[in-house]
This record gives sequence, structure tokens and C-alpha cells, in this order.
Amino acid sequence: MKKLLLPFGIFALSVSASRADDPALTIYNQNFAVVRDTVPLDLKTGTNEVSFSDTTARLEPDSVILRDPTGKVSLQILEQNYRNDPVSQELLLSLFEGKTIDFSIKGTNGAPDQTVQGKIIRSGYVMHSPGAMQEYGQPYDQVQQAMASNTQPIVEVDGKILFGLPGQPIFPSLGDDTILKPMISWKLAADTPGKVEAELAYVTEGMTWHADYNVIAPQDSDVLDIVGWVTMDNQSGKTFENAKIKLMAGDVNKIQDQYSRNGFGATGDAVYLSDTAGLPGVTEKAFEDYHLYSLPRATTLHDGETKQVEFIRATGVKSEKVYVYDGLKIDENRYRGWAMENIRNNEEYGTDSDTKVAILREFKNSEANHLGMPLPKGRVRFYKEDDQQLEFTGENEIDHTPKDETVKIYTGNAFDLVGERKRTNFSVDNGGRWADESFEIKLRNHKTEPVEIRVVEHLYRWTNWTITQNTDPFVKTDAQEMEFRLPLKPHEERTVSYKVHYSW
Repeated sequence: MKKLLLPFGIFALSVSASRADDPALTIYNQNFAVVRDTVPLDLKTGTNEVSFSDTTARLEPDSVILRDPTGKVSLQILEQNYRNDPVSQELLLSLFEGKTIDFSIKGTNGAPDQTVQGKIIRSGYVMHSPGAMQEYGQPYDQVQQAMASNTQPIVEVDGKILFGLPGQPIFPSLGDDTILKPMISWKLAADTPGKVEAELAYVTEGMTWHADYNVIAPQDSDVLDIVGWVTMDNQSGKTFENAKIKLMAGDVNKIQDQYSRNGFGATGDAVYLSDTAGLPGVTEKAFEDYHLYSLPRATTLHDGETKQVEFIRATGVKSEKVYVYDGLKIDENRYRGWAMENIRNNEEYGTDSDTKVAILREFKNSEANHLGMPLPKGRVRFYKEDDQQLEFTGENEIDHTPKDETVKIYTGNAFDLVGERKRTNFSVDNGGRWADESFEIKLRNHKTEPVEIRVVEHLYRWTNWTITQNTDPFVKTDAQEMEFRLPLKPHEERTVSYKVHYSW
């Protein structure tokens, strides 16, 4: 680093990448992370200038915290500066605008290389700042686009103007205002001298994680084996060597920034998630209204790298395959914005139907069912054994699922089950403030084994309704929905019908 000449009472300190403690990360599944690092300081009485050149390229400068975790030294930050314009050919060209430098031209057909001198009229360098984009929005973007249209360098060689570089530029020096990596610099005030292992924390974009689950069902059983993975993605512009990593699950309101300011520790009951060959597994604990997962060992997360770690392995999970026929088909574009008062009088509404019977897989996320830990949202892939070979049978996503809740996942439509929904009668009397509507639902089972199909019907015309006729028992599942559960024998067709009376 270039030596600085400072007035009396001001001391300069450059912090290298070698630190006493390894970094720690808390990665959120919303494209950001909290980074915690250690900055060794040797403070003198007075004003100290400190530079730290091991941050990410997508750091949020106003989220930075620098403190003495022991509380023995009070650090007063007089000034903080963040630079994210590491040296490049384009940047150096901009620093030498108006100056003459050498250019190397590679010889052809065995001719030696040549060196010519050229005066840089325009470098074409345009610095783009994500932070400025967020701060100034569209006006800043418009200026950037206008500048980007003039990015071709202009060089004067032998009194002639050349659009483009005549050869490889040879710069006499890096320039006084260049950096090799993103850098934070501070002016710190200290009333007493001393060495401090300061804690640095900041929020950065460019990092995220998500969960994936692989579910395997035996050929003749619905008892599942579940393996869960966490996938971490680092696009922050920095490699984290031997980092302690935690993963935050939940829908955190990032505007509050509360975890970048207070997220140095947490309390809660730890839950043991995975035990592979006796090795320690990922642990989970409640943190505020979210859940925090800690990887069992430090790991290196390279810039641009995607890393996967197994975090759950469960066997003997009892599940149920559920067939659901929800035959109502609504043209959302046609009826978008309609009030319920208009829907209840429209004779055509609700007459379109679907024939598909959906397949759902359900299992209880409980300790008794060999699970019982909060499951972060992610993709679930289902496999079924067929003569000791795994076949893919569908996938979907689950949301964050607390302990003891039932996981319900749609995996596809049944090939050999068919539904048919038809309205048989409709009448409305606005003067009497009532309407009657009748439906007939047919179900056909083309399988060679018996099944049960749950028929879901939506009472969409009004909230006050009564079933006045029905061929089969039903269950009211919410204010405007009911469900029939119909067993079907192999190759059987069954019909269920009902009449509903609305009043308002």
C-alpha cells in the first residue's frame, strides 16, 4: 500500500485479509446476508485512519457496524468511506485521460512487436453503482444509459483520431486513486491507545439459500424416506474462507434491518436435525419469529459458488396419498373485478368444469412421525421405487412449515381417474332474496385397485347457504366450501348430487 504522509496526531493502519478469527455468515433466503468479521486495530491516541479491503462487492454501506465486542474501548467513527471500483483497464484509461501512454502492437508474420504512443482523449469508462441506482432510481439509470452509449475509447496517435485502442495499453503506474479490491476506510477517534479485535458487521446482497427435499416411497407402501438439502449461492464478489454459516428461514422484512443490527447472537431451544454416520448435523432453533439453522462445521464458500449441505434425513415417515376432484373451472380474466352481488345473479358463472383428479401427498410434520422440526420452504421431489429402480413421480414447493403441521403437496393429476361436473338447475329470485342451484358430479375409477376421491365443491354465490338435498354425506370445510369423500371400487362409476339454497 502506498505510504501516506499524515499530520501529527493522525495514524494510518491498513488491515490485511489475515485475521485472528474466521468470518461468520447469516444467509437469508431473500438474496442477502449478514457478514460478521474481525478487524484487528492498533489504536493510537487521537485520530486513526483504517482501511479494510476484504468486503463483498455488494455491501450496503449504511448497514456497517464497527464495535469492540468486549465493550472496553469506545470506537467513535468520525468518517466512513466505501469504494467499489477495483482497478481495471477501463478504469486506468479513465485515470490517464488527457495523458499520453505507450501501446504495444503485436507483430504479424514474424515481425517484432511495436510500441506507439497515444494520447487518451476519452476512456469510455462508465462506473455503475448499485447503491446509486437504489438511491436515485430512474434518473440515475437514464444518465447511465446515456453515458454507456459513449463507451468506445478515443485515442490520438500521430495527430490522428482513432476510435478504439491502437494496441495493448502500457500504464506507467496504477495511479494514486486505484484499489485492487472493494474497501472500507474509516477515521476513528480514540481517547486511549490499545489493541482491539473489533467486530465488523454489515448487510450484503448477492447471497441466498433455499431448501430442497427428495422423498422416496417404496413400491408397495406410503411410508416415506426424506432427505433435505440446503443450497447456498454466493454471488457477492467475495470468497469466505472457513466461514461459520447460519441460515435464517422466514419472511423477514428487510427494511427494518433488525438482524443486521442485533443479529450477533440468539437464544432458543436447539433441535437436532441430521445424523449421518455419527457426524454432527445441522441444528435448528427459534430466533425471534423465525428459525435459524446452523451448519455443524465451518466451510469455505467461494465467490460464484453453489454449495449444498444435507440438513435432514428421516425414515419411516407415514404419509397418505389423497385424490381430490375440484371440478369448478373459472375464467379469471372474464370475471376479474366482479362483485359477489353480480356473481350470484349470473347464470353462466360456475358452469365450466375440469375433468382432472389431482394427486396430493400428505404427512404430519411431527416427532411421532419421525420429523418434528420446522421445515424451511423449498422444492419437494417425489420418487417411487419400481423393481428397485427409482422413478420420478412429481414435484412441487412447500412454504415454511412449522412443527406439528400437516404438509400437503400437489404432485400431479391421476391418469386413470376422471371427474365430470354438471349443473342441473339454477333459479334466482332477487325480490325474495334467494337462489337455488343443483349439481351432479360423476367419478370414474379405471384403476385395478379401490380409491377414495375427495370431491371439493365451492359455494361461491353467497356466504349464507344451506344444502337442501344431497345423495351422500358431506363435510363443511370452511365458510364457502364443502367436501364429499367417495370410495370407488375398481372400474366403478359413482354419481353424487346436491342442491344448495342461498339467501341474502
